[in-house]
Amino acid sequence: MNRRNFLCQTPVALTAGSLALPSLARSMQEPASHTAFGIATTSYLTAWRPKNTYEFLEHCHTLGAAGIQAPLNGDLGQIRSRAEQFGMYIEAMVPLPRGSDTSHFEAALKDAQTAGAVALRSACLPSRRYETFATLTDWQHFVEQSHASVAAAVPLLDRYKIPLGLENHKDWTADEMLALVQTYSSEYLGVCLDFGNNISLLDDPMYVIETLAPYAVTTHVKNMAVEQYQDGFLLSEVLLDQGFLDLPRMLALVHKARAATHFSLEMITRDPLRVPCLEDKYWVTFPDRNGRYLARTIKLVQQNPPRQPLPHVSQLSHDEQLKVEERNVVACLNYARQNLSL
Repeated sequence: MNRRNFLCQTPVALTAGSLALPSLARSMQEPASHTAFGIATTSYLTAWRPKNTYEFLEHCHTLGAAGIQAPLNGDLGQIRSRAEQFGMYIEAMVPLPRGSDTSHFEAALKDAQTAGAVALRSACLPSRRYETFATLTDWQHFVEQSHASVAAAVPLLDRYKIPLGLENHKDWTADEMLALVQTYSSEYLGVCLDFGNNISLLDDPMYVIETLAPYAVTTHVKNMAVEQYQDGFLLSEVLLDQGFLDLPRMLALVHKARAATHFSLEMITRDPLRVPCLEDKYWVTFPDRNGRYLARTIKLVQQNPPRQPLPHVSQLSHDEQLKVEERNVVACLNYARQNLSL
């Protein structure tokens, strides 16, 4: 049995039982069986840091991925040539303009064109809304800044004709994100539709997909597990076969709405995130949310106990985290090939 087959066939555990693993597949020369699934570089947030976009592209090719979603750096012409040789798509992660200063954003668009990127991903907030803003005024200031940034970006998107997806990054509720993109009449402004993030904002996950699928120019496909704790609930990315989301229906809705949209895996290997929705400070930036949202979400958590213990990897060594992180990505790609027609 070769290294790749071992990775593909052995079940994944996120505990100390997963320590005796083979070396990572980074040195593999031949690709695994191909999938229509791409990989977002955020699948490697915990342990592995590819040195550049080219290395990430090569590695994803060895896993049989259809494309990548990543920041662009290195020799962009070489990256484009290699992606075309592999038949892989590229989606570029880019920063939004800072207010009216569009110089860095325009440079990112030019780089995306050079690399042959088919779409862009960005986000208004790199953190989580309920952890970041202490007052409603702080949140409202962020909203104003975000609109200024998006307004500055849209004319450049129209000029360069590259679609940009703003991620629902634990900042905007589904309705707020819908209102944001509908404010600007540009065919090149849409959403990077994350399948699980908005659970943390007490949105129903299927409603998020139904609402935002028509605007999904990029995606972060994942499955989620939840569990109650004293101040709210825990939220974890898990293997695609271990969560409670209805992935076949979600994927079908996106495909029906925008058939050209690529599906990119975001499997983040980390400890559970705390969503303290029973604490008063959680509600500071949600003047329009009420007990109905809380009751519905708590019921969702109660009705969907985790199939496996929620993952904990912070206690593992760096090398052990590398192995578990890689095994999780491979397991998700295999599941997508075999069960999701990807």
